[in-house]
Amino acid sequence: MTDKPVILVPGKIHPRVIERLQPRFELLQTPPGQPVELDETDAARVRGIAIAGAVPGALIDRLPNLEVIANFGVGYDGVDVAKAASRNVIVTNTPDVLDDEVADTTIALLINTIRRFYQAETYLREGRWQSEGPFALSPLSLRGRHVGLYGLGRIGGEIASRLEPFKVKISYHTRSEKPGVAYDYRPSLLELAKAVDTLICIVPKTPETHKAINADVLKALGPNGVFISVGRGWSVDEPALISALKDGTIAAAGMDVFYEEPKVPAEFLNLPNVSLLPHVASASVPTRNAMADLVADNLIGWFENRTVKTPVPETPVK
Repeated sequence: MTDKPVILVPGKIHPRVIERLQPRFELLQTPPGQPVELDETDAARVRGIAIAGAVPGALIDRLPNLEVIANFGVGYDGVDVAKAASRNVIVTNTPDVLDDEVADTTIALLINTIRRFYQAETYLREGRWQSEGPFALSPLSLRGRHVGLYGLGRIGGEIASRLEPFKVKISYHTRSEKPGVAYDYRPSLLELAKAVDTLICIVPKTPETHKAINADVLKALGPNGVFISVGRGWSVDEPALISALKDGTIAAAGMDVFYEEPKVPAEFLNLPNVSLLPHVASASVPTRNAMADLVADNLIGWFENRTVKTPVPETPVK
């Protein structure tokens, strides 16, 4: 036993979080992939959670002295924030520090999807340039495109700012029009898809965004359409997307997120007009270190002076 505050760490988390927390806290780490099992004594000692996964309401209920939950990631849909708020438990996430990396990856995925650079490099590595001649011309180009952003939060705004130098037209759809934004606003996702030929999905996981990218939206995007998914796999009707790619309803797609990660539908793997990444948009050493530091800083700040850097809107610090 120590006098240090006790932090529960369920399953895996970035090792830098552990390194930062160990000198100041007593850590209770539980095995990954298993339910959190604590006896009543340990449960009563837990005052904070560092998490890179889910914190269900049932777990919050079992921790009578819980004060703060520090989530590793900008998305915190795995945390029952309503339950946390009802218990006056602060929830934090890691916004801003990953915005640039995700936006950079989005642009790279868009260009790769349109210009087929991965296939071109594979062609070269297989010796086919020398034996068969030049790689085929890419049927698509970024030139002259009209890009629609489904979501214009922090990351969406960074994506839009990166698109501007490419001289493409930019439109967007969010729940309400954003004041002071120069891009064209479309009042529905379907209207956005009808207006553009390139659609980037960067919305969070909410009931309203569940499988929002459906057959109707993809049909509206059209046969020259390109779809890029970098928000949540939750937002995409994957069977509808696979059908649209197979039958030419849209031209191509680039995916960094999937509905049931790490499972990826086998049909995607056999399609020549889709570019696939294993959810790596923020996966660089500098960015993940910055995310880990923010998790640690939120916990340290709370227990040292009752302040956190990045509380989520549902549980603001009063």
